[in-house]
Amino acid sequence: MNRPGLDAEGYIAREGSLTRVPDPFRPVVAAVRLRVADVFGARMHSAYLYGSIPRGTARVGRSDLDLLIALHEEPTDADRAGARALEKAVGEEFAQVDGGGALLVSRAQTLSDLERHDLGWFVACLCTPLIGEDLAAFLPRYRPDSLLARETNGDLALVLPRWRERIAAAEDSEEARRPLVRFMSRRLVRTAFTLVMPRWNGWTSDLHEMADVFAAYYPDRARQLRAVAVRGYEPTGDAEVLRSYVDDLGPWLAAEYARVHGVKAPRPGQPAG
Repeated sequence: MNRPGLDAEGYIAREGSLTRVPDPFRPVVAAVRLRVADVFGARMHSAYLYGSIPRGTARVGRSDLDLLIALHEEPTDADRAGARALEKAVGEEFAQVDGGGALLVSRAQTLSDLERHDLGWFVACLCTPLIGEDLAAFLPRYRPDSLLARETNGDLALVLPRWRERIAAAEDSEEARRPLVRFMSRRLVRTAFTLVMPRWNGWTSDLHEMADVFAAYYPDRARQLRAVAVRGYEPTGDAEVLRSYVDDLGPWLAAEYARVHGVKAPRPGQPAG
């Protein structure tokens, strides 16, 4: 019997669908479909939803609207400005969502050998087609194996110095720290889950389930990671939490990840690890 998140042949099943979008979010999705086409026009190859809205687990007033937009060419400054304007408009006009984010990529980047088991996997398995030709048709199917683990989250050691910089630069207030706690909590839980994903042999995007799966293999860190999963959904603004992420859990997780799966293939322009 296959684990959750896999199809009958043991490949990771695409997790979202437009049919799963909760009713309160359907007007938002319909409006965004039109606006994305207006903003990017012929430069756009395709657009996708990802996250809780296409998974059907979004909460009114609490969930983001997450978009991935694949362009025919590499994104320009004008494209990025258009994406920021779109994000701002969605956040201001629709009370159903707690803001929005638009990730810009190129078709060539998504289908490249370097990104096949990271961005390519993300599009094929975690993104729901909204407009245009589905790039998943040009990508393989994916198993929850060590290669996928390494190429999705095997760069935490490179990420931690940038996190320390962001924490140091943040305003000294709970309000300013709360988004950092949310973002870093989610990344740490997902990294912890993919550390053990090949042994568990399944897929989930639920942070609590991810933490429970991890706990079965690393019981000494179980309580800690379950608390991190809670903050991924209900973040605090505690400075001590952020310090624990970059001084304790993060370094331990990066080292264990490298020991088990190795490190992610370097990307152009990436700092030396």
